[in-house]
Amino acid sequence: MSFNVLALILFSALITACISGIFGMAGGLIFMGVIVSFLGVAEAMVVHGAVQSVSNAYRAFLLRDAIRWDVFFKIALGSFPAILLLVLASYVPTKGVLFCALGLLPVLLWLPKRFVHLDIQTPMHAVFCGFCTTGLNLVAGVAGPALDMFFVRSDMPRHQVVATKAITMFASHVMKIFYFGIPLLKAHGLSSLPPSWFFLAAIPFIMTGTFIGTRILKRMSDIGFRKYTRWLVSVIGVVYLWRGLSLLGWL
Repeated sequence: MSFNVLALILFSALITACISGIFGMAGGLIFMGVIVSFLGVAEAMVVHGAVQSVSNAYRAFLLRDAIRWDVFFKIALGSFPAILLLVLASYVPTKGVLFCALGLLPVLLWLPKRFVHLDIQTPMHAVFCGFCTTGLNLVAGVAGPALDMFFVRSDMPRHQVVATKAITMFASHVMKIFYFGIPLLKAHGLSSLPPSWFFLAAIPFIMTGTFIGTRILKRMSDIGFRKYTRWLVSVIGVVYLWRGLSLLGWL
């Protein structure tokens, strides 16, 4: 992998960390699309998991006082059955399927409230959230829109939403690193992944983007926060769906 490609990925990590710092999602969706364009699916999953785990961990640290730990632990409880099922299946998607999955995820944000009323503060909803988002994160690499479906209809203030989603996605990305990384290392070793300096260099880029994003978040209203999140992710979804259908030869 050339230095120019690695530099592009690092720059995208900075920008997408800023976006995630503002909206609590969307950044990971964009970043996944960037890296899977240059890497294989399994390699992209590991790189995405490593970068996004740092981004989410730092965002959770900055907003640590706003984390709803009671909600997080219920989400974690629901994640274990999903992990078990996917480990038994050992499924790795193609790039076409991955882009289609990324493109369709934003549809979840537009489901009418009268049809689906999910509130992350309801215990069983939080457990179900853990199952769904963990499964999607290990299949599509991103689960932000699905996670947001449980948060966007709650009455939690934006700081609690972003902070709790950050710690949840940190744990989910760590799972993704192990799920794709262990088989990858057994088959190819470290040669298929970017060099170690890339991961070290990514840390200040991610922390800078996350810090800027959280500062912008504090200037937004709760209403504007939810409105802009849905539209931003939906535009990204249309682009990814077109890309996925093209790779599958359906366009």
